[in-house]
Amino acid sequence: MANRDNQKFFRNIALSIFFLFIIGFAFFGSHNLVFGVKIKGVNIENGATVTESMEQITGNAKNAVMLTLNGREISIDKEGNFNETIALAPGYNIVSIEAKDKFGSNDQKDYQLIYKK
Repeated sequence: MANRDNQKFFRNIALSIFFLFIIGFAFFGSHNLVFGVKIKGVNIENGATVTESMEQITGNAKNAVMLTLNGREISIDKEGNFNETIALAPGYNIVSIEAKDKFGSNDQKDYQLIYKK
């Protein structure tokens, strides 16, 4: 009788491990859907005052398939890194970055810069 109980116990353990593996695999496969698109690591500071009319914008848009900078589509690499130069007008400027993923989710970050000659 103890042998039969041990077999049931080990079968239940094996099934539990199998189902945990399936759940882990499903989560790993859908992590882009779960976490969505995120813009991070942008090199500009909100509210900063700059003295150059050209500003280099870099950062990362994780899980993005499309990225726009002030409404203009810019290129990103496989990891979501971007690097773009923009021209600033004298005075107050808004830099708007919007990323979209393949599921339709989006993330938008707006930065205010002041360009003083």
